[in-house]
Amino acid sequence: MSEINRPVTEVAAGILIDQSGRYLLGQRPEGKPYAGYWEVPGGKIEKSETVFDALKRELQEELGIVIQSSEELTILEHDYPHAYVRLHVSIIRDWSGTPKGCEGQSLSWELLGAEKPSVEPLLPAAWPMLERLKALLA
Repeated sequence: MSEINRPVTEVAAGILIDQSGRYLLGQRPEGKPYAGYWEVPGGKIEKSETVFDALKRELQEELGIVIQSSEELTILEHDYPHAYVRLHVSIIRDWSGTPKGCEGQSLSWELLGAEKPSVEPLLPAAWPMLERLKALLA
């Protein structure tokens, strides 16, 4: 891996998987980098937070749900023009509430078995997350 000369932004990303074997993507709202792109929900990990704490807070803010547990899937790094991110990706199967776009974002439930998501464009870092998820569940 090459040496990073930029600050690393730690991010928690949660792949929600429902009883039907679908996963959730959200569309980035206007005003954010990559507005209109689809992503796995989540956000920055604050200094005093664990990955689970950050997921719990972010998914409450973004989707209006309360997660009960998560399982780590992978850690990925991606160099975007606006930020270098380290993504702590977790699978979430247990939550209360119905996910809704609390920040005005659109949501899309996608079939795990599909070759690619039905929505596009997808954030570049989302592709390796979905590939790892499919490999794990294959």
